[in-house]
Amino acid sequence: QVQLVESGGGLVQAGGSLRLSCAASGSIFSISAMGWYRQAPGKQRELVASITSGGTTTYPNSVKGRFTISRDNAKNTAYLQIDNLKPEDTALYYCNKLSWPFWRWGQGTQVTVSA
Repeated sequence: QVQLVESGGGLVQAGGSLRLSCAASGSIFSISAMGWYRQAPGKQRELVASITSGGTTTYPNSVKGRFTISRDNAKNTAYLQIDNLKPEDTALYYCNKLSWPFWRWGQGTQVTVSA
């Protein structure tokens, strides 16, 4: 079973930046399309960025231009660069496969943006 460990979150002011990391155990990471997800209090978990094993990225319009997903297959790690943070980006951020069946969810990393 792949284990996922997210890190890099924090409390930042609006307009600031953060770089989130997701470390995965197991070599299967390198052949898996990955996604970054977030869940705000009282809301459903949503996909905010995805990347194929070959590096093709996609984003919803709500974050396009501010979020950048990348991966380092040699390190079994995915990244999410978030620029121009907004208060509505406040959420718990997770990474996982892009499709079912998902790996066991990690603990996530909290991003809190103050106005």
